[in-house]
Amino acid sequence: MSNVIKQFLREEDGVSAIEYGLLAGLIAVAIIATVTTIGGNLNTVFGYVQTALAGVKSPGG
Repeated sequence: MSNVIKQFLREEDGVSAIEYGLLAGLIAVAIIATVTTIGGNLNTVFGYVQTALAGVKSPGG
């Protein structure tokens, strides 16, 4: 019985899976934060472009 407990305590497969899960979660959070920041900045840039082009007439009209 004690051999089974010792073997269970030495088992590291579950720990590796948890570490990979945490790593994947942190990467996902970083991606979401980056996309949110870049998206906000792009929205501002396109707003400036829209304002700058508001008075420009089209070539055909």
